[in-house]
Amino acid sequence: MTAGPGTDAEDTLRERVANRLPAMPPAERRVAEYLRDHAQSVIFSTAEEIGNATGTSDATVVRTSKNLGYSGLPDLKRSIGLQIIDGTRPSVRLSQRIDGAGRETATLLDHVFSEASERLTETFRLIPPAEFDQAVELLAEAREVLAFGVGLSEIPARFLCMKMNRLGHPTRFVGAAGFLLADGLLGLREHDAVVIYAPARLTRELGVVIDHAQSVGAKTVLVTDSLGPALAGRVDVSLPAVHSATGYTAEAFSSLLMTDCLLLGVAARDRDRSTSNSELLHALRAALTPEAHPHGRQSTRRRPPQEDGS
Repeated sequence: MTAGPGTDAEDTLRERVANRLPAMPPAERRVAEYLRDHAQSVIFSTAEEIGNATGTSDATVVRTSKNLGYSGLPDLKRSIGLQIIDGTRPSVRLSQRIDGAGRETATLLDHVFSEASERLTETFRLIPPAEFDQAVELLAEAREVLAFGVGLSEIPARFLCMKMNRLGHPTRFVGAAGFLLADGLLGLREHDAVVIYAPARLTRELGVVIDHAQSVGAKTVLVTDSLGPALAGRVDVSLPAVHSATGYTAEAFSSLLMTDCLLLGVAARDRDRSTSNSELLHALRAALTPEAHPHGRQSTRRRPPQEDGS
């Protein structure tokens, strides 16, 4: 299916192809022309499928994407998808995903796992080590952490909240929109940190959270696909979480993995605190097991050892 004329993403891709095509080797030229002429279907295609369609290889497809000025095929797909897919009705996007993945099990699995691999590889490539270290430090040193996420971004925000509390760092979740958000922001203080999960959309709520954090002196960590440049200077740290261009993989997929990285970093900064809370969690779970103490409650406090014969 050929992309229709008039979209900014297609114009950008067409301009890149037009500018760089003459200097490309024949194989890359075929790939570039295919990418230009099949923009929408490219979003749902793997590098191997594009290679087969152009009589080249997946390595040539990746190399061509980079020669066109993208970081790789995932970056090219996202740049097209942000413009084209966002302007398409959800039912149409679902039909495109179904058609693109096919009905054969092997093909379907290949599409989903290929995109998952692409998203994780691209997210890893984009992580700025210094900013990641800064984010870990902000979370580890915070008086309290506030995890903010609306809609599907609620998933990684709640996950961070649960796991940070297990590590002994007070964390609460806020995911309300509208007036209820104000209640969630009331307790924010100077030595707190806010982790904001916001893939691609600038909302009023997002602006209010950032502005209030700045006003009280709280630090902010943004986990996002594309809002980093737009919010530069307004947040303390911005970390990547590459979005899906096709919808084959869950919106929160990359954000959850980035959260795992942050959690491991926080745990490593204070091993004693983390392990102590892990032991307490284990003791509390044991106390909640009915078969462990069928006749009553059991304290989770450790008793001092008694002498023999007492």
